[in-house]
Amino acid sequence: MTKRQQLITIFTPSHADAANTNAQQLTVKEIVARLDPARFRVTMFSGGQPDPRIAARANTTLIPSHRRGNTLQFLTRLLVVRPHIYFYPRFGPLDNLFFFLRHKLRLKTAVVTHVVLVMNEATGKLAGHSIREADAVFANSRYVAETVRSTFGIEIGTIHNGIDRGFFFPREQESSQPAARVVFYAGSFQARKRVDLIVQQAARHPDVQFRLAGRGETEPMCRALVEKLGCHNVEFVGHLTLAQLGDEMRKSDLFLFPSILEGHPQVLGQAGACGLPSIAMNLYHPDYVLNGESGFLVESDAELVEKLELLLRDPNLRRSMSRAAALHALQFDWDRIALQWEEVFEAVTAER
Repeated sequence: MTKRQQLITIFTPSHADAANTNAQQLTVKEIVARLDPARFRVTMFSGGQPDPRIAARANTTLIPSHRRGNTLQFLTRLLVVRPHIYFYPRFGPLDNLFFFLRHKLRLKTAVVTHVVLVMNEATGKLAGHSIREADAVFANSRYVAETVRSTFGIEIGTIHNGIDRGFFFPREQESSQPAARVVFYAGSFQARKRVDLIVQQAARHPDVQFRLAGRGETEPMCRALVEKLGCHNVEFVGHLTLAQLGDEMRKSDLFLFPSILEGHPQVLGQAGACGLPSIAMNLYHPDYVLNGESGFLVESDAELVEKLELLLRDPNLRRSMSRAAALHALQFDWDRIALQWEEVFEAVTAER
């Protein structure tokens, strides 16, 4: 059997737990679940009930994760198996220990890093080791890739986070649109997300329904603001499963996302896949939105308010942007993204 025909062994410090909703953990689970088991053997952690797709996947080893003793399991697995690829390193002590041993023992394991944070002085210090040690580095957006180039002086590729079209797809018929206009937000309630700005817009548009999905530290403040402004058109729908999130998006008319600090928010891609025009800040240049075609990427709060009013009063523009958003989202299908990662894994293995 030639080297290209051999199983490529991949170790990732990610967790397969079904209940783990951390964005990076979700990304790795979606990739692993789609890797061809006849070509790739994967080892990862699991501290609870694993994602059923990964549990049923052939050539998959799940290392039990405990409160203590994980470092010993980590080292034993790496030193005994010596995988071809160390995928998706984090920024913690386990990864730093692996990098040290890779040099000390001259391990041939290749490191493949995915950067999901906009690089600046703070994040550059945090992620620098994983980027400099990598044999292959990719960013999850073109803008994130540009910040890596500016910070570290290296050119890297882009592989986006994908969209699961089993959950996120457009409504089947135009006639199924709700009679009342619905503005939707999904994300955590944090200061940087600025959900209070959405509540303020709800007060200005009492004939429009505003639905807010998510939980977080600013939720009590937002609820208090709803009461203060007398907004009877705002509903807090809490944390949603992916299936519920897709359903909510298909019942809505547009997606409003005023967050000012992001890497590449996947929820914008999910909204687009459901045919939702999005209004978001252009600070992080999301590839999921085509400015002026599938939504608007705005430069200021004043422009955000302007574009919201435009979309609310122009149903023809909403419909044309809805079609453009659904079409644009096709390129981010998780099945296509997983194939891109398979090509990366084969290429770095061949080079070692």
